[in-house]
Amino acid sequence: MTDLDAFRQEVRTWLEENCPKSMRTPFSADNDQCWGGRDFKFKSEEQRQWLQRMADKGWTAPDWPKEYGGGGLSREEHKILREELARIQARPALSSFGVWMIGPAILKYGSEELKRQHLPPIVRGEIRWCQGYSEPGAGSDLAGLQTKAEDMGDHFIVNGQKIWTSYADKADWMFCLVRTNPDAKKQMGISLVLFDMQTPGVTTRPIKLISGSSPFCETFLDNVRVEKSQVVGEINAGWTYAKYLLTHEREMIGGMGRTAAGQKTVPQFAVEALGLENGKLADGYLRSDITRWEIDAKAFELTSERTLDEAKAGQGVGNASAMLKYYGTEVNKRRQELLVALRGSDAMVWEGEAWNEGAVPRTWLRSKGNSIEGGTSEIQLNVIARNILGLQ
Repeated sequence: MTDLDAFRQEVRTWLEENCPKSMRTPFSADNDQCWGGRDFKFKSEEQRQWLQRMADKGWTAPDWPKEYGGGGLSREEHKILREELARIQARPALSSFGVWMIGPAILKYGSEELKRQHLPPIVRGEIRWCQGYSEPGAGSDLAGLQTKAEDMGDHFIVNGQKIWTSYADKADWMFCLVRTNPDAKKQMGISLVLFDMQTPGVTTRPIKLISGSSPFCETFLDNVRVEKSQVVGEINAGWTYAKYLLTHEREMIGGMGRTAAGQKTVPQFAVEALGLENGKLADGYLRSDITRWEIDAKAFELTSERTLDEAKAGQGVGNASAMLKYYGTEVNKRRQELLVALRGSDAMVWEGEAWNEGAVPRTWLRSKGNSIEGGTSEIQLNVIARNILGLQ
């Protein structure tokens, strides 16, 4: 038995003993995900136990160094853990912008003090983060941001507005791009700062979407004090860090194109909705559409795995994040359209207790936003054309 075989057996045994049965079932409601944070209310004791047990192992951030609370797993070990979690259909123990976005940036560019302050609480799910990037006049042209940070010696005073701030009304801390040198060129003079959302001068206002939910917010910053110790990397070098963080955000959004742990597959939904005839899905047209989607989704999943392996090998995700974000967006939108088609007029039910009552039209409408968030699809196609295909 190789070391990796032994590790797989160890993981399998640990999961069997520690993953609660209820955490091996599909989400039953839209709010079943565990986001953590100071004010997070667990839906069950087993949800709390699952997070605590995974965090104690460092497996909420498996490839982060152990000294910052992570699992310290190698690329191969991390892949085995993902496979074993998928094998038992385990729900994610923690969904976290801290793990997916700001954590990697702090690991790469942050001071030792920032790493020790922020990374362990992220791993444990104690702090929930939001992102302060887009502004009313700086969306796809992110470098045009105008939120200003005035140098006051040992701290900055920040004034401005951010928009499309996902879950800002539920977040504990924000990672935020601010302009620290208004006289520099557009991409220069920007810094990446961190601050507590309870800091005086920070207010949020949810934005109600066509889906009926309000995951996005406007965030207003009025004379907000930000200590210089909470600057990631160097002052005025934030554009470099912002681009690095965006690759992780786009990879995360692209991941919506994969059937995540805790989700039913499209074929499972199809069998429930239409039934089988002679072992085949009853509707031949939809059977063909689902087959095409399954092939494309599998190709996307394998491409994502290959890209992740390359990233863990030290090559980074880089421009490939634009490809993953664009195609993952399209795969997810097609998935939601199939779910609507499977239920026909029943898919238009807007209210209800069950996951499928109201969730189908709401998630279908919500998926349209995937084409905008994290950089529009048009921007991703430009990146792919220029930097991957070499077109001028």
